[in-house]
Amino acid sequence: MSENSKFSWGPATGIGSMPGGDARESAKTVVGSFEGFPCLPELPARGPGADMLGRTLGMLVEMYAHVEPSGWRVSDRPGRDTRRARSWLGEDLDALEEFTQGYEGPLKIQAVGPWTLAAGLELRGGEAVLGDPGACRDLAASLAEGLRAHLAEVKRRVPGAQVVLQLDEPSLVSVLRGRIRTASGYRTHRAVDRQLAEGTLRDVMGVGDGPVIVHTCAPDVPFALLRRAGAAGISFDFNLLTERDEEAVGEAVEGGTQLFAGVVPGTDTALSDPAGSVMGVRTLWRRLGLNPGTLAESLVLTPACGLAGASPDYARTALAHCARAARSLADNPE
Repeated sequence: MSENSKFSWGPATGIGSMPGGDARESAKTVVGSFEGFPCLPELPARGPGADMLGRTLGMLVEMYAHVEPSGWRVSDRPGRDTRRARSWLGEDLDALEEFTQGYEGPLKIQAVGPWTLAAGLELRGGEAVLGDPGACRDLAASLAEGLRAHLAEVKRRVPGAQVVLQLDEPSLVSVLRGRIRTASGYRTHRAVDRQLAEGTLRDVMGVGDGPVIVHTCAPDVPFALLRRAGAAGISFDFNLLTERDEEAVGEAVEGGTQLFAGVVPGTDTALSDPAGSVMGVRTLWRRLGLNPGTLAESLVLTPACGLAGASPDYARTALAHCARAARSLADNPE
């Protein structure tokens, strides 16, 4: 039995990041926009420790990091940057708890996955963790332990929620293809073996008893690898799908994998009517010969990527637009 046959997904949700630095306002907006599938907002505009990498590095167990001019680097002990990351995460959880009192249903939280983390975190010498297989294993194990604790904390604060973990892996395709540059910039790290990448993802996905989805807004999403690793859902920018991806999408749908389709731009732009935003999805369904009646149940609609670079007004509009587009799919599946 697939994970999705046992789980009730909401129709639309956010990717994670939001503009500004007000945790309460962001939580209020996200929960109000997605009454059936809210997510924990991230506010990277607050600075290091609130960014995607720093937020997740603050969750690690017995591994620490600090900010260098070149980025995040491994530390011997927790310092100011780690404490700041943990403080901001606590503030965000306080706000989420406030606006989800009595909530029952799916709730999504986000963290950086092991391969994007390994590509973005530096060892003491300045090279990425990605270049050291032993350090990659240690980092993945620390991440898994940190995520277990984070999941437990969210469940304690929102006891009626069915918690969904989203692993953000924007660098995964580059890791698999050997495109991550070394510190010198003159060469690239060796491509990670696909079986190793899959196994590491599988280990990290096994941290809880709820579904795990993987998000990447990069082209050429490795749908088959992520499904084999155990992803219950795959989140992607719908407009970046290639013809080669379409067959993988059809296989994912038929295999019961939930698709999180990013149909609304992540930065300010003029939006069409909600029905227009899902025309491409309807066209793809017809082209693949899929049953139109499965559209609403197979898809969760989202922005194409995070909204950190959007204006506050556009971010609110984009979230509401996703919710309305999802209703359009449900009301008019044909």
